[in-house]
Amino acid sequence: MTPADTPAPNKAPPARLSGRCLCGAVAFAVDARDLREPGLCHCSQCRRWSGHVWAAVNAPLGDFDILKGEDALTWFKSSEEARRGFCRECGSALFWHADGLAEHKDRMSVAMGALDAPTGLRLDGHIFVADKGDYYDIADGLPQKATF
Repeated sequence: MTPADTPAPNKAPPARLSGRCLCGAVAFAVDARDLREPGLCHCSQCRRWSGHVWAAVNAPLGDFDILKGEDALTWFKSSEEARRGFCRECGSALFWHADGLAEHKDRMSVAMGALDAPTGLRLDGHIFVADKGDYYDIADGLPQKATF
């Protein structure tokens, strides 16, 4: 690899990350001190929800603040285990919350694409690859899990 091809080292995320939906009706912030590394979910629900794969970072539920547009934030109960939050104005997929799973209900995932740059984050791996679409390959060298 040449120096130009060398990936930039991971930089620590800012102490607080901000983000918003496409139209700006919903804005939020999340404390970045207890984030789990971001990953990609390939399950059929996430692919339908996002249009491809769901790229998200996960943080304690108490570390999220809706700064604007709580009335524009709509929740869809997609399964017994989880709900998905989106902007009712522009349709942006913003949050995934496993409110039906005791071990995960105290954390929430936020769409990486909704976060303002720079995030200082790098993808860490893939989940539900056994359910991935047949129209693409995963070739980035990151760890892959068949399920969660």
